Formats: sequence, C-alpha cells, structure tokens
Amino acid sequence: MPSNEKAPVKLSLPLEFQQDIFKELREEDELILIARGLGLLRIVTNLLHSYDAAGNNLILLVGADERENVWIGEALAEHAAISMSPKARGLSLVNTDIMSVGTREKMYAQGGIFSITSRILIVDFLSGLLDPATVTGVVVLHAERVVATSLEAFILRIYRQKNKAGFLKAFSDSPEPFTTGFSPLANMMKNLFLQKPSLYPRFHVTVAKSLEGRKKAEVIELEVPMTEGMKDIQNAVLECVTVSISELKKGNTGLDMDDWTVDSALHKNFDAIVRRQLDPVWHRTSFRTRQIVRDLSLLRTILHALLTYDAVNFNRYLDTVLAASQPPPGSTRMNQSPWLFLDAAHTIFDNAKRRVYTGKVTNADLNTNPNAVPDSLHPVLEEFPKWALLAEILEEIEQDAYFNPIVQDGSNGSILIMCGDQGTCRQLREYLQTMYVRQEGGNGEDEDSARIPSAAFMMRRKLRNYLAWKRDFSRVSTSLFAENQKAISGATNQRGAQGSNRGKPPPNKRRRVRGGANAASGPTRTASGSIHTAGDRDAHIASLMAELQPTELEAMQKVEIGSDPLDNMEDYYELYDMNEILIIHPYEGDMDEHVLEEVKPRYVIMYEPDAAFIRRIEVYRSSHTDRNVKVYFMYYSGSVEEQRYLSAVRREKDAFTKLIRERGNMALNLNSATLDTQESFLRTINTRIAGGGRLAATADPPRVVVDVREFRSSLPSLLHGRSIVVVPCMLTVGDYVLTPSICIERKSVSDLIGSFANGRLYNQVESMMEHYKSPMLLIEFDANKSFTLEPFADLNLSSNSGAASAAPDLQSKLVLLTLAFPRLRIIWSSSPYQTAEIFSELKKQQDEPDPVKAVNIGLEAGEDAEARTFSQVPQDMLRAVPGVTEKNLVRLTLEVGSIFELANMEEEEISKFVGKEAGRQIWRFFNRNVYDDY
Repeated sequence: MPSNEKAPVKLSLPLEFQQDIFKELREEDELILIARGLGLLRIVTNLLHSYDAAGNNLILLVGADERENVWIGEALAEHAAISMSPKARGLSLVNTDIMSVGTREKMYAQGGIFSITSRILIVDFLSGLLDPATVTGVVVLHAERVVATSLEAFILRIYRQKNKAGFLKAFSDSPEPFTTGFSPLANMMKNLFLQKPSLYPRFHVTVAKSLEGRKKAEVIELEVPMTEGMKDIQNAVLECVTVSISELKKGNTGLDMDDWTVDSALHKNFDAIVRRQLDPVWHRTSFRTRQIVRDLSLLRTILHALLTYDAVNFNRYLDTVLAASQPPPGSTRMNQSPWLFLDAAHTIFDNAKRRVYTGKVTNADLNTNPNAVPDSLHPVLEEFPKWALLAEILEEIEQDAYFNPIVQDGSNGSILIMCGDQGTCRQLREYLQTMYVRQEGGNGEDEDSARIPSAAFMMRRKLRNYLAWKRDFSRVSTSLFAENQKAISGATNQRGAQGSNRGKPPPNKRRRVRGGANAASGPTRTASGSIHTAGDRDAHIASLMAELQPTELEAMQKVEIGSDPLDNMEDYYELYDMNEILIIHPYEGDMDEHVLEEVKPRYVIMYEPDAAFIRRIEVYRSSHTDRNVKVYFMYYSGSVEEQRYLSAVRREKDAFTKLIRERGNMALNLNSATLDTQESFLRTINTRIAGGGRLAATADPPRVVVDVREFRSSLPSLLHGRSIVVVPCMLTVGDYVLTPSICIERKSVSDLIGSFANGRLYNQVESMMEHYKSPMLLIEFDANKSFTLEPFADLNLSSNSGAASAAPDLQSKLVLLTLAFPRLRIIWSSSPYQTAEIFSELKKQQDEPDPVKAVNIGLEAGEDAEARTFSQVPQDMLRAVPGVTEKNLVRLTLEVGSIFELANMEEEEISKFVGKEAGRQIWRFFNRNVYDDY
C-alpha cells in the first residue's frame, strides 16, 4: 500500500450500516450482497475515493454500465473537490475499441481508477499490454453476472494467478440469482475467488436501526379502485394465463413445474424460466407448446399495458396484437394462438373497445348498406382513476402550501412524481397540462365545474390520432397483402396444378361449409387479408371522426405537448423556481438516489409502486434529518400491479433467508487460481513414443491464436482453464489457429444460418482453404440446449409454405458446402466445454502456431491489421439490402462512412462504387414508399 494512505479523506456515509460496510471492505476482500435501494453505488464511490485520494494506485472497475460510470465519475470528482485531495485522479473510461493500444498503455502506466469493458480488459491482460501484477485491486459490480463461463470470471482468474497481493471486492444488489441451482452461493464465491460473503437485507439489525431509529418520512398509502372495464379485462387475461399454463403442464409432464403458477407468471422473467426448462427438450416440444410459451410473454405485456396505457392506446395495442396473430395472407393454416379462441379473449377485445367508444351494428346492416353511418356510435373515452386522484393530491398539496407556510428546512417546495417508464411520464405530463381545458371554452359552465380536472380534451385528441392511424394501418395492410399475394401466386404457379385438383374442394371452402353455415356467418377475409369485425368499418370511423372534430379551443392548444417554439424567448427566459417546480421522472434504479439529492423534494408522489424506491426515500430521509418528505403511495387495489409489488418484496426476502441459511453451513473455499509448477510441466510431456520416438517434454505450454472478436464467447476462457495460452490477435482468416496447418472458423447455429443466408461463410471457407492445409468449420451448440438442428428449423424457413418447400434446409446447405470444398472438415460440438476438449486433442503432437504469421495471412502487402476492423452490425445490415454482394460490400464499407450516408446518396453516386444494376437496386430499396406501391 502507498505510504500516504493515512491522509485524511472525507466520506459521505451518514448511516451506521454504510460505515460498517465501508470498514469491512477496507479490512478484507469480500462479496457485499445488499438489498435494492440501500445505496450500493454510494458505498462503491466512497470506497473508490478512499483509494483514489491515496494516489499511486491502479484500480480496475469491472461490470459498470454507462449510467453507473457517469454517476461514479461525477461522485469521485465531487469527493476530490470536497476532500481537496491533490493526488485524486477521478475515473477514466476505457470502453471502446477506437482507443488505440498506445493510448491505453500510457494510461495504465500513469495509474488511477479505470472503468473498462470486460472484452477490452481480457485482451489487454492476455496480450501483456496490462500486467495483472501491477494492478492494486479490482472492484466488480453486478457480481450476480459472474458465472463460470463469463468474461468477468476469466478476468478474475488471470488476475488471481498473476497477483496474490491485490485486493478484490465484489458488489451486488440482486440476491435472487444467488439462490438458483445447487449451492449457488458457494459456486459464485468460487467464480469470484472470494471467501467471505456479507449479506445486508432490509431486515438486517443495523440497517433497520439506521432507517427506523431517526425521524421517518411521512407515507400516505392510497388504494385506488379499478374501473369495471379494467377489472373485467384483467380477470380475462388472468384466465387466459391460467389456461395457457395448464396446457403447458398437460403437454410437458416430465418437467419440474412447481413454479409454473399464475403468481410467478406475473414476474418479468417467467417466460425465460419456462424456456430454460424446455430448452433441452425443445426439439421434442409440439408447435402448440412453443406457441404458448410466446403467448405467456404477450399476455404479461397486455396486463402491464392495461395499467399503463390509456384506454385509446390500449385499444390500439390490441389491434396490433390481433393483426400480428392472424395467419399469413393466403395461408390455409390456422395457427392462431390458442388463447384467442377462449371466451376470455372476446371479453378482452370487447371491453377494450367499449372503454373507447360504444355502439353496435349487426352484420346484416353492414351487408345491406356498408356506407350507412350508424347514429348509435359515440365516444366513451374512459379515464384512469389514478388521474383524478393525482389531480386531487396536487390540489391538496397546493392548499397545504397556502394554509401552512413553508417551514425553513433543507427541502425545496418541489413535487416529484415517480412512475414506471417514459411513456407514463409523457402521459401524465400531457394530462396535467390539459386537465382544465374544456371543449366548449367555458360557455354555459359555472366556476366550480370548470375547476374539476378532466382528461376529456387529451382523450379526444388521442382518439383522433388513433382513427387516423387506423386508416393508415389498413392501407399498409392492403399493400402488404397484395405484395404477399403476388409472391404466393408465383409460388403456386411453379408448383402447377399437381396438388390443387385432386377431386377435393379447397381447404377454405371445406371450413366455410362445415356445420351448414353460410359464408356471411363467420369472419370473412377482406382484400387486405384482415378479418372484418363489426365496429371497424369505414362508416364507423367516419361517424366517430365527425363527432371528434376539434373545437375552436382545442385547435388553439399546442399540437404536441412539450414542444415549444420559444417565441419571444428573451422576454420569458428565466430559471425555474425550485419551490414551484413539478418533476415527473421514471424509476431508474440507483439513478433515483441522484434525483432525490438534486431535487430535494418536499412531496413525492409514487404513481406506481416500487419497493426499491421506498427504501431510497428511507435512506434519503435518514441521511438528511433537516429535510421533511411527505410521500403519497398509489396503487390499484386487487390489481396485478399490487400483486407484483408484494411478490417482488416476498421473493427478495425469501432469497436473503436462503442465502443466510447457506452461508451458515457453507464450506470455506480455499481454491487457488494457479497450477503447481511441477504439474504444469508434466502436462506438457508427450508420452507417445510409438515407432521408437523419444520421450519429449517442452517447458512451453500449448498455445492458441484467437481472434479478438471471439472474446464475446466463453470458449477462450475455457481454453485458458485447460492451461492453454490464449494469444489475442486481429485475424483476417479464421477465428482460431491451433497449429501452423489447422485453422478453425467457429459458428453458433444461429450465426451459421445467417452466414449461409448472406454468403459470408463461402468466402470465409475459401480464404481458409487458400492459406491453411487443414481448414475446419466448428458448429457449436449451447450447453443448455438440445444437441440437434431441429429447434432451428424455423429460423431458416420462410413464413409461407411455398417458399419453405423451395428453400433448401440447413443440412442440404452443409452438404453443398462440403461438396464445394472437399478439404473442409466439420466439427460438431455440443457445448463450449466439449470444444475446449476437442481443441486439446487436435493440438497433441503438433507444432505451436506463430501469432505474427497468423495475423499477416489474408492481408495485402503493407496493409495494417487494425485498418480492416469494421463494425459487424452495419455490415450484416448491408448484406440484407438487395443489390449488395460480398464483392461490392467491401468497396461500400471502405468508400461510404455509414448506412445513413448510403441511404441519402443519389443513384449515380452509388453506381460509381457498385455498378449501375446493383446501384439501382440499392437506391430503390432505400427510397421505396409502401403507400405509393398501393
């Protein structure tokens, strides 16, 4: 440690439990597992500042995301200014490949605190750019992500192998991942190379004492009843969820299904949990099961939308759900989701429409006179009950401020409204700005009724926008249907009459005649391919539009709430008065602590429940005894919102209880990251002496040259775990070079399908054939998924059956590839673990590869390897554009700066690079308009 470590350092940890954690961390390496909302980042920044102020340190921060980097950077600068630490350097970001190797080397030599992305750090460790022995310590955020195959675990293994003295601290505020699997906490500690876990749940004695011992915030709980329409829709969706789960259980009897309940289905990770359990047998699951797994995710989204979208937008969302679930135009397969055929589904769509407008027209009326405008149709525009309550709370706050003048304390008089997402923020802002606007402009109204808040103005505007969208939506659908119909008719003509006339009527006729019903009794397809339902006719829309014509007062309002032309800016430009400001903000995890510190609100309205934010207010109030805070906590009674909140709190408490129990009987982990020198030497001995060969032993460990882009996968980590030296390089040909003659191109199955589709794989194999004696294609599967190509069949088939039968499948393409390149060998691997084993076998009795030679292969004379690095995502997007081939792709990438630039170029400019025909195709693709095609 540096000699001036004892220099005075000012910290901002006012609460007792925060000080305890800090002292523990300074004394020993450990994992801190803390409940959400208790100020994890504040503890991290104070710890980093204590090392930063001492100077002469090189500290690496791993696992921080972009917003956390901003928070920590600002906090360290603030701490340095308050402590007046001359040696403090603050936080340096190393988060992009654009930063050159030389720049990074200089920065590391100077020391300081660096937040580095895992992929850059692992390459720098392996290439020797940063020596792990020179690192003072490593701080890991989001420790729950450090699984055995992750890059973070790889980094920590190398760090501990080369550096025994440096410190290692890990942090997490998510206890749930630590409770799944067999002895999960012990395994996580093994991955982190730590021995001591410290748990700080909300019910910890010190935490409870810190938050409840001082003056607590005043909390008013407001239970809001839902409207009848909302209750009916929620019950119907839950019924659909229940039926879907029971269908899943019925079709998959051999799995552990204790957690497959309606309560757990409300949790956002439920469909991921179900999918994870089904993955090993995914190829054996029926089409119906796969569809239900997708439906559960959709139904949960509908439940969330019911409580967050207003009535008009919710109805619009259901329109898109219905349109997306229709079978493809022209298809005779009825593959709609099973829940759509339940009575509950009818209740959902019917009630959603009734919340917006009412009126019923029979099919007979529509058939006799489709252009008649029904008089019974009129807008209902149901408002959220929370809106009126919010206006009431704001009025109460206003009266409170007027009758009880502000007491001088540390708070501003500002009001902070916290809600779930940006969409809800926009909705509330629009409501609060227009709730006193009246359609008639006040004519014939008394003063009292004019002051009653209402969302009528906002909802009328939303409904007008919805009806305009509905018209455009039908036009686009018609255009797309016509285009699909052409493709289908073309495919049918190719097949000829072989399958159409075999003495049977067409399948759709059979369905239409079944049960003796006439054609008009069931839903019928229109020219747009959509199914007509009463209430969606143009006549209905025309009638509503006529009724919704904007009044004079409505026309005077701003078109877009929040957009201001800033006329006469000089006259009105001033700073906001913090005592009169009202801020609407979405929940953003640890960033909310920043918002509370900046705004210092006297009133906080929680529009939606969030357990972590309640704790943040507790911490904020206990940290600042001079600031008074009054909290209004709103939730819909008997809703999934309330249920989700309660189950989240219970799940976290159960997770901590399990962890406390496991920690009590957990064995001490004494694993060492280093191999014994004698053992590492024995591993290099070649014992094969067949044919009179001598017993050979080399002091050098085996070596593999790996392309730097491959560090997104877990394979390099597993190779390193088998005592193979991993050399990261920028390779032009291949992904892994095992020996001077063996080069391997690694593909996951989804990547393989994409590479076949855009033709990239043929070019890659061709390059390997040219430069290496034994080129190989490695097809690697996921360890947790089935070792078969069947689950991926739907990835490489088109949606309509005509194209599907014409397109060769994946196996056929692989056969064609091997016919085209007879020397190519294909390796099938069930997981990255097996791949590492295969690589070890392939390297036996072979010479080691030369990294310099491997880098230069495929480059033109005098060309630099780093000059050929382009972002993969834009290249993949370009490959999908008509007219772009592998040959002209390189020219386009070198000549044009971005896809945006290409999209705005003229046809003549593009033709200069790729030729006239390809240039015309590319230009037409970017300048096409779907409306014009119709």
